[in-house]
This record gives sequence, structure tokens and C-alpha cells, in this order.
Amino acid sequence: MMAGSPPGSPAPGSSPSPGPPPAPGSPPAPGSLPTAPLSRGGPRVTRLVFGGAPIGGLYTPVGEDAARATLEAAWAAGIRTFDTAPHYGAGLSERRFGEFLAGRPRGDYVLSTKVGRLLVPAESGSARADEFPAEPPGLARVRDYSRDGALASLESSLRRLGTDRVDIALIHDPDDHAAQALDGAYPALAELRAQGVIGAVGVGMNQTELLEWFLPRADLDCVLIAGRYTLLDVRAAASLLPECQRRGVAVLAGGVFNSGILADPEPGARYNYRPAPPAVLDRARQIKAACARHGLPVGAAALHFTLGHPAVTAALVGARSPDEIRDDVGYLATPVPGALFDELAEAGLIPATPR
Repeated sequence: MMAGSPPGSPAPGSSPSPGPPPAPGSPPAPGSLPTAPLSRGGPRVTRLVFGGAPIGGLYTPVGEDAARATLEAAWAAGIRTFDTAPHYGAGLSERRFGEFLAGRPRGDYVLSTKVGRLLVPAESGSARADEFPAEPPGLARVRDYSRDGALASLESSLRRLGTDRVDIALIHDPDDHAAQALDGAYPALAELRAQGVIGAVGVGMNQTELLEWFLPRADLDCVLIAGRYTLLDVRAAASLLPECQRRGVAVLAGGVFNSGILADPEPGARYNYRPAPPAVLDRARQIKAACARHGLPVGAAALHFTLGHPAVTAALVGARSPDEIRDDVGYLATPVPGALFDELAEAGLIPATPR
């Protein structure tokens, strides 16, 4: 395996199949973005989904005005699908979404949140998560994938979001709680789906194996897989994405920039939420250099690569400023030639794709 290849990536010269080369299509009109159906009878989502972790203060605090301006920029750019979670800033992201979306017609946007982490009063009075250093004090996260836990979590989310329903409810990171999630949270969400309180049910994780475990055991509308189908990590292509295609389960791809390294591979860049190892940083720089030879920003190549797989319905992009959102929408509107991916494959930087 090439130095710096992510676990699960095929070695150069093998015959992997991460999906056909991207087809960029026509740039969207100003203020609009292409949409795709999430599932049978489910909501249509914009091909770019606003990911709410950064405005919840992921790694760096984001002020109220900056968060509002970022959401305004996303709306102006045509993004109409918004994903959040109680985990993101201990409810801060959900509250900011709710305040921003208040007054907008409920049928004009798609809203996604998650269950699995209950927010409860912290005994010490402050229990901030390390990755959200400036979140409101006094709350602790408790993992709870039971039926009652899922219902309580969703009820609290609805209050923060200021709505009576969400379009997508995801079971969030049940890595060590798969049985409880399957027996507790999933049936509760499925009942709410049948009642019309939520529009679609899914599971969101950073790993492929457990998502594959859920597929034959639950009637899922979608999965959210973060960081596992990107220019740096294609392990989801081995079996998760084909199985989702076979079952008609939509794939929402998060982490398309692998924590930012594929948008700006400079010293200090993160990869999978941690400081990037030198070999990964070097590989990302080589990809960026190849993009520069084609006159393209590396972020455009990263986004089109992920969206080019036929199993991927939409990509989540997190942002903490209007400029970041405008960059992301610009990446989507930038045609990316297949010759770039041929060059990256020939250099052993990404797996070869079948023609």
C-alpha cells in the first residue's frame, strides 16, 4: 500500500471500483441548487447540505452574528437542506438553526437532526466537550439509544429547533451501542415516521462496518457516512455504497474535505478530526498540485469526486463563515474534467476508476 493511503484503500495497481468518474453537469442557476430524492416518498434534498457542527463551535467559537451570516449565505446560495445534532455545541447549533429558520415556510427546507446523545444538567456545572470549547456550560452528554432516550432527545431537539417535525432523524454514532440502537431508537423513529412526525430514518457514523450491519436489520431511508468516500479515503466504496444502491438507501456523504485538509492542505490541517499525519498531508498536497495544473481548486475536485459516485445523493459541507459557503457552492459549479482523476489515479494518489 502507498505511504499515506488510508486504511481500507486499495494498493496502486489493484482493481478497485470506487465509482465512475464524476460528471459535473451544468452549473446551478444563482440562488438555486440541484436536488435529489432522499428515498421512496421521502423529501428531496439539495445536493449540498449545510452541516451544522462548525456553527456549533467545532474547534473554534463562532459568534452569533457570524453564525447567522453563514446561514444567510447558505440560504442565498440555494442550500435548502440543513443537518444538525444535539452534540454540536450542546444544542447551540440546533438553537441557531431554529432562530434562523423561524418564519421561513416550513415546506421550503429540509431539516435533519440526530438522536443518541441526551443533554442533561452536569453535576459540576460545566461539562464542555473538547471539540466544542465554547459551548454553553452546565450540560453533559449521556449516551442513550433506548426508545425513551430517542424520544426524549427528539422532543428536546424540536424545542430548540422551534418546529413540530424534522424531515430526517438519524441515529448518531451508535458505535458501542448497536443492539440498543436497533432495538430501541430505531423502532421509536420508525413509528414516528409512520405517524408523519419525521420524514425519513437513518444512521449517521464515521465507520462503514456498522452501517452495513444496520442495512439488512432496519428499514432505513438513508445513511450518513462521514469521511469514508473522499479523495483520501474510499473505503465506503468497497461494499457500503454498492449495498446502499442495491437496497435503495440514500447516502449522505459528510466530511468530503476530511476535516478541511482537502480544502486547504497546509501545516496544521486536520484529517479525520485530528492533526493530519505528515504522510497524509503530503498526499493531499500532491492532489492539490495536480488540481493546480488543471487550473482547479482542490476543494472542487474533492466535492465532485464524492458526488460522482452514483450511490451518493448529497454531500454535507460544514462552514463557519459566508466565504466558506460561497467557496463550497463555487466548487459545485466548477466543471471538473475526468482527465484530472485519470492523472491522480495514474500517480497512485486515488484508486483507478472503471471506464
